Amino acid sequence: MSASRRPAAVIVLAAGDGTRMKSDLNKMLHRIGGRTLVAHALLAAARTETAHVAVTVRAQRDRVAPHVSEVWPDAVIADQDEVKGTGRAAECALGALPADLTGTVLVTYGDTPLLTTETLLELTAVHEGAGNAVTVLTAHLEDPTGYGRVYRGHDDTVHGIIEHKDALQARHEGGDLAHALDITEINSGIYAFDVEVLRASLAKVTTDNAQGEKYLTDVLAIARADGGRVDSHSIEDIWQIEGVNDKVQLARMGKELNRRTLDRLMRESGAIVTDPDTTWVDAEVTVGRDTVLEPNTQLLGATSIGAGATIGPDCTLKDTEVGDGASVVRAHTELAVIGPKATVGPYSYLRPGSEVGPDAKIGTFVETKNSQVGRGTKVPHLSYVGDATIGEYSNIGAASVFVNYDGVKKHHTTIGNHVRMGSDNMYVAPVTVGDGAGSGAGAVIRKDVPPGALAISVAPQRNIEGWALDKRAGTPQAAAAEAALAARAGENTQDDNTHDTDSTHDTDTKGEGATA
Repeated sequence: MSASRRPAAVIVLAAGDGTRMKSDLNKMLHRIGGRTLVAHALLAAARTETAHVAVTVRAQRDRVAPHVSEVWPDAVIADQDEVKGTGRAAECALGALPADLTGTVLVTYGDTPLLTTETLLELTAVHEGAGNAVTVLTAHLEDPTGYGRVYRGHDDTVHGIIEHKDALQARHEGGDLAHALDITEINSGIYAFDVEVLRASLAKVTTDNAQGEKYLTDVLAIARADGGRVDSHSIEDIWQIEGVNDKVQLARMGKELNRRTLDRLMRESGAIVTDPDTTWVDAEVTVGRDTVLEPNTQLLGATSIGAGATIGPDCTLKDTEVGDGASVVRAHTELAVIGPKATVGPYSYLRPGSEVGPDAKIGTFVETKNSQVGRGTKVPHLSYVGDATIGEYSNIGAASVFVNYDGVKKHHTTIGNHVRMGSDNMYVAPVTVGDGAGSGAGAVIRKDVPPGALAISVAPQRNIEGWALDKRAGTPQAAAAEAALAARAGENTQDDNTHDTDSTHDTDTKGEGATA
């Protein structure tokens, strides 16, 4: 697209109350595909490479405006005053743009999340190519009920927008607009304007209507009256112009966006999605060639998956990096890094700061946090690894806990390379285990373990005979113990009798053998 076909500015209208959302959160800040509605609209506008993006805000300004600046720092924030209406919202945005601005200005909405940059550029190209004063983005619907109709004159250019209620009245009254209800071309509310036409026309728009609002649609008639050409650019993809007014529409749009995201990943990236109906992927996620996404998988935020990996079933990965050939099964991860050919899960939880090296393993019911697990190292099952660094090709026994918190501060544990640690170990941080060291089962590691050393902390076992009979008398535990003791006593008596007979026989045998 040549520079002359890029808009001089894009205005995003995001000032509405959104009362139909029935929410304490402003409509523009509701999310689908990992982004807010206004973020989708804002990024589509900014990616046209326009020099100016202006966003009109009003409702919950203290929340919407900072978010807009976070998404696109170069965006100009325009505040709508007490005068209501889309025309006034556009006028406020124009006032925040350079006074000497010339060329094409697009007007879009913050609640149309599926509108694409490509459509905005096409609208600009059509508008400038035809030399229009105003170009309306339209679509044809089989059932246009509720939408404003695009009314065309004998020259086939756009003469105006007829709202649905006005079309109903025209049918009853007759006249030139009696057929308006039969029109299937609808107005999206998205426009390309010559900026000078828009500025001059908005100055003539009044609030003399039932709602007391300044309507942007009034600009079309004013532009025509001033000799400007008004026409349209129609698109087939009606999802792009559909707005979100309530949470039912929010869910529908979210599902459609997800479908499009999965289609793109399969067609363009070569991902394999086993069950698209149960797989949810945010808009910014990337997935490599031949990576399999199994059912009930969610890839959220800025997650990035390499090639040839397997994710799922039953996984939620948020802001996570996964290397080529890795396997993640029934796991939850956030702000984590999983190296190439590493395996995670099932039932693992990787919290922020977790890094799993190439060929490493995080197994069943293992939780990690702010820890680095080296290449080829295994933490197979039932363990917690927090604030730790584990070297390469080491093994952490089952049911191990890195005791990182002393009640005031977090402390770090360092495990070396080729270490073999026993099951049920406690690592009381700060502590270091050297390369090639090991430990026995049940060890409590309170002091550093030198390289090659074996750490043990086992006290002699002590059995208190008859404890259940004494302390748990009358319980099933005591009854079971008493029965077992009685059985053992009987076995011992029989063993004693057998032992006496065998001893005599053995003596005789020995005697005979000795004699022989």
